[in-house]
This record gives sequence, structure tokens and C-alpha cells, in this order.
Amino acid sequence: MTSQARASDLLAWYDRHRRALPWRAGAGERPDPYRVWASEIMLQQTTVAAVKPYYERFMARFPTVRALAEAPSEEVMQAWAGLGYYSRARNLHACARAVMANHAGRFPDTEEALRALPGIGAYTAGAVAAIAFDRPAAAVDGNVERVMTRLFAIAEELPGARPLIRERVLALLPHDRPGDFAQALMDLGATICTPRNPACGICPWREPCRARAEGVQESFPRKAAKKAGVTRYGAAFVLTRADGAILLRTRPAKGLLGGMAEVPTSEWRADYELDGAAQDAPLPMRWSRLPEPVRHVFTHFPLELTVFTAGVPQGVAAPAGMRFTPLAALAGEPLPSVMLKVVERAGLARPERR
Repeated sequence: MTSQARASDLLAWYDRHRRALPWRAGAGERPDPYRVWASEIMLQQTTVAAVKPYYERFMARFPTVRALAEAPSEEVMQAWAGLGYYSRARNLHACARAVMANHAGRFPDTEEALRALPGIGAYTAGAVAAIAFDRPAAAVDGNVERVMTRLFAIAEELPGARPLIRERVLALLPHDRPGDFAQALMDLGATICTPRNPACGICPWREPCRARAEGVQESFPRKAAKKAGVTRYGAAFVLTRADGAILLRTRPAKGLLGGMAEVPTSEWRADYELDGAAQDAPLPMRWSRLPEPVRHVFTHFPLELTVFTAGVPQGVAAPAGMRFTPLAALAGEPLPSVMLKVVERAGLARPERR
């Protein structure tokens, strides 16, 4: 019979092996709710390694919630460019403004109040409440789901298993160190209880882990099969001017990549016909079609863009709703990853993020 999992064993391991992360307070230090919240929003569907450089640049640019709230939306989107899932950036900005307007610049310290803010769901509310304010809250992310389903051999598929996982976390939660416990669970999943080849031999919960005892740890968590999205197609038009500028426009504020910059494109549809691409071009002229399309995968569908290029003389004005941006200033535009691929495919240098 396996032993019972104890929070004290996990916390003892955490005290020795906690990760040093730029948004994490040191042992004995009080966490900054703004930094905790910003990091949790960035870490949604993104790895720690990818987030670190963006987070550090973001904090240098917006060191306080007031600085973020007062910044123009274009500046926030540009600072976010490259992290993907751009609705997070819009919600981040809206949340900062709500904290300033409704909470005098101080984050509320309960899950309920945090969830009332824009862009904060159950996980983020639990994480901020626990880590920043030491509230007894369950923060259940992908790492925690993996740890708990293995520890208790929870066979129910995700996402249906989440209420039971949350219940198990709350049952283990130590009321004296809930913030450290939340971070310890995340660290355990990230460094020991990994998706493949978990290091069970050095896990602080190796004895009580039911999946390890049965030798089936890599079969957890169980997930419902995802349906593959239908590929969409479109055309992207890279127009450069003789003075070294490129034609761009801003996408609508709402919807996919809302508020981001892009080269003019057609609609993205499963039934898009390239034979009619000229009708979607920003200017009627001779366009050169590049042989290899740009491929990009969004959360719900793959995209394939055929790139067309053309050049115009210096002094040509941009069509209504568009702008010519100097290539030297392209790094200052909030271009999402798919547009960076398009720019590169057109033979232009990929702008370096500042």
C-alpha cells in the first residue's frame, strides 16, 4: 500500500531546489502582485524559456501597473509582439486600467475579486491569490494537472478531470505556505514530473505516487482527442517603396491578432482561390508571386499564405487605412510571428525585437 502524499515533503524539496525566476520573489521576500500577475498572463500557453526575455523587457518598459495602464495600446502590443495569443495582451492592458480605475492601483487579494478583472480566469486568480497574497487557493496549470493525475492515478480525461484535480490540490494545501506550495507544484511538474521520462527516482512524492507504483506514469494525464482544424489559405502582399519603407496596416482591435500590425492580406478561408488574389491586393499593379508559401499554425487552425511582392517609387502615398513604415523602424511595429515569416519570405531582414 502506498503512503500518503504530504505537503511538507514537497515543500522541503522546494526549499532546496526552487527555480530562480525573474518574476519570483526570493525566500523570505514579499512577492509583487503586479509582477506575479504579469508573469502568469505571459506564461499561459507559453514556456518559461520563451517568456523570460520578453518578461524582462516588458518590466523594464512598464515597471508598474500604472505605467502599463497609462501606456498607449500600440506600445503594449508592440512590447508583446512575438509572444502570441494576442488577446492576452489586450486583456493585460484592460486589466491594468481596471486595477487603476477600480482598485486605486492595488490588485485585490481574493480569488473572487481577481476573477472580476479582465482576462483573469480561474487558474490565474488562484495563482495570484496564492503566490502574491498567500491565500489558500488552488492554482491548477498543465504542470499541476500532470503531477496530480499521476499522484492519484486519475483516469478521467481532461478537461473533465479538472474539478477533481482542484479538489485534490485543496485537500493537500498547507494553510501556512499556500504560495510556496503552488510554486512547488509548478516546479515539480516542470523539472521532475515531466511529460516524458519523469525523474521519479528523485521525486519527493515517489512513494505515494500511484502511477509510478503501477509503472504507468507516462500514460497520465489522460486527454480527450483534439479535432484537427481545417487549413485556411490566403494571400499576403509585401509592397516596398524605393525609399526603404514597407506597407503595413493594423488589424481590427477584436478578433484573431487584434490590434497587431500586418502587411495587407486577403481573407483567410478554407476555400480561398489564388486566381482571384489580385482583387485583394492593396494597389492594382504587377505583383510577383513567390513559389513557396508561408505556413503557420494557430491554436484552432493551420494557415498557408502565398506571398506576393512588388515595389513602388519614392513618394507614393499609402492607401487609406494603411501606412508606409521605414524598414529600419520595423522592429517598433507589433508584428506577430506569422507576419515576421512573411517579411522574411519576401527577402527582407527579420526585425530584431527591442
